[in-house]
Amino acid sequence: MDYTIFKTLHLTTIAISLALFVLRGIWMMADSPRLQARWVRIVPHLNDTLLLASGIGLAVLLQQYPLVHGWITAKVSALILYIVLGTIALKRGKSRGRRIAAWFAALLVFGYMFAVAVTHDPFPFLQ
Repeated sequence: MDYTIFKTLHLTTIAISLALFVLRGIWMMADSPRLQARWVRIVPHLNDTLLLASGIGLAVLLQQYPLVHGWITAKVSALILYIVLGTIALKRGKSRGRRIAAWFAALLVFGYMFAVAVTHDPFPFLQ
């Protein structure tokens, strides 16, 4: 596979991941039973697996590795925080208020990851 295929797959799965996260967050806030649908518990994980695989593929192709390149390190660190916040938002939050706060925080972290990816800078808002 070449760079263009990995990048297209990565960008597509990012858009799908964000759309599904926003939708599930809206359903969480509305206390919708749709959140328990089988596809809602499966499709995001399949998409996120493709997202991670394409990200790793891009990193290898571009020879940009965490702990070597600051922007990749920042992006991976933010990804871990995003996953933790997303888990709190959609599953593990003890109260509705905490789940909503974690959901908004996860969206902010997502925005940071996007900015880092575009600028290739771990401090994208200081430019």
